[in-house]
Amino acid sequence: MHLRKLAAAAVLALGGTTLAATPAHAANIATNPGFENGLSGWTCSASSGATTVSSPVHGGTRALQATPQGSDQARCQQTVSVRPSSSYSLSAWVRGGYVFLGVSGTGTTDTSTWASSPSAYTQLTRAFTTGASTTTVTIYTSGWYGQGAYQADDVVLDGPPGTGVPGDTTPPTVPGNLTVGGPTATSLTLGWSASTDNSGSVARYEVSRDNGAPVATGSGTGHTATGLNPDTAYGFRVRACDAAGNCSAYTASVSGRTSRDTGPPPGGEIRYAPYIDITMPTPSLVSAAAATGVRNYTLAFALGDSSGCNPAWGGTIPINDSRIVNDVRALQAQGGQVIVATGGAMGPYLEHVCGTSAALVTAYKKVLDTVGTNHLDVDVEATIDAAKVNTALKQLQTERGTVISYTLRIQGQDYGVDPFSLSILQDAAARGLNVIVNPMLMNFGYTGNWGDAMIAAAQATLAQMRTVWPAKTDAQLRKLLGLTPMIGRNDTGMTTTQADARKLLAWANTNHVGFVGFWSSARDNGGCPTGQVSPTCSGISQSAWEFTTIFKGFTG
Repeated sequence: MHLRKLAAAAVLALGGTTLAATPAHAANIATNPGFENGLSGWTCSASSGATTVSSPVHGGTRALQATPQGSDQARCQQTVSVRPSSSYSLSAWVRGGYVFLGVSGTGTTDTSTWASSPSAYTQLTRAFTTGASTTTVTIYTSGWYGQGAYQADDVVLDGPPGTGVPGDTTPPTVPGNLTVGGPTATSLTLGWSASTDNSGSVARYEVSRDNGAPVATGSGTGHTATGLNPDTAYGFRVRACDAAGNCSAYTASVSGRTSRDTGPPPGGEIRYAPYIDITMPTPSLVSAAAATGVRNYTLAFALGDSSGCNPAWGGTIPINDSRIVNDVRALQAQGGQVIVATGGAMGPYLEHVCGTSAALVTAYKKVLDTVGTNHLDVDVEATIDAAKVNTALKQLQTERGTVISYTLRIQGQDYGVDPFSLSILQDAAARGLNVIVNPMLMNFGYTGNWGDAMIAAAQATLAQMRTVWPAKTDAQLRKLLGLTPMIGRNDTGMTTTQADARKLLAWANTNHVGFVGFWSSARDNGGCPTGQVSPTCSGISQSAWEFTTIFKGFTG
């Protein structure tokens, strides 16, 4: 789903600390911003073929040129020293099919923007504020799958250069009211009251166990400790630190006990679960459920973090982030459940960075256990090692009975999923892996009516499934078929209207397919100009939650 990268890159909520911004200075603090000195100061991904060119340029005599290859988006980046709690503006002139400009490591809200301007330079701009302990950020440009070379020039990072926080020797106050509760067989949830600091804000809280082993560092006043043993007591302490490195004393130790191991949660049956970009703070799972009555959602996306084979939401937010985990638990308390989605349009895939099947199984178990589900969706929009991934999925399913789906690209309305996706299913079948086949009914070539084209693509996928599982009846195969359209305006021009959604729903009910979802809950509103492609609205005229309500009529 192309728009997933736009959504995931657009908003990554990383903390809960209120920031006091300081005015930016009119100065460009980026190194070699016009690429006049080649790639000096910049680091580009291995397969990008990054270089500098003399034409086309926006200013000066040189510009960056890089080319996406396979799953490599030709990312070029540099790390810049900045000041904590300060305002910055990032801009660049870009040219190409799809070109992204972004910043990460801000300590508050990482952000990016994009443009499609293949024949002329256009300017991209993004503003951000650094966190209370942030001293460096990474700015970057990147391209997009299959879009050819892009150019970037005249990058500007406008704001005060990094100077630290000199002269402060006073630590924050000790955090108050530490509690430990919310036990599962492998986790405990901590909470505490905020500290205060003479400099105006606390940079971070550090959690450790009684034995002194560090557990976590973050800016929020809560943490979920995972990877614990069942029916075991654990003691925790917390201290507060400011931007100058002064830390308070630790709190007194508070203990909690994990629950007995009752095994993984039951798989159950989830037949309707819209995708929700969990890296975005809104809509929350609970608010979406309250507004619509729909209590099952697919969480997008669990990716590898900067260390490699370790799951993180969007590759950046810790998998045990308290906002997300508490939202999931509140939904589950209402009788809801979640599916964890990996992969998508934005890497790094766990399926790539986990070098062995055993490592991949461990990563899958970690994210499933953290949110308490036994449903996994592998969204394949780049090449993967099918043998490695299917071996891991088979082990997971054998040990836990995990319900597994493959969300796959459509080649065309009369073809079904693309050849590589079909080969993944053939390998899965050969290993005895049971999967739901979930074609992405979006962004493929078609003629005629779009609603009819989505149905034709689903029927073509069903025909492919007959060749993969020839021993299964048509009714059994239909129960293994999922349908996932993109509501409203799609990336490549087509539009899924309410009428198209109702037509697809009627076909799904008549044929008793196994699953319906859509991309995405955050887009299920008419809050943007008609025709716009956005991660936060459908780009068509509609009422709030209209598509959620339409597909709620799925009866299976």
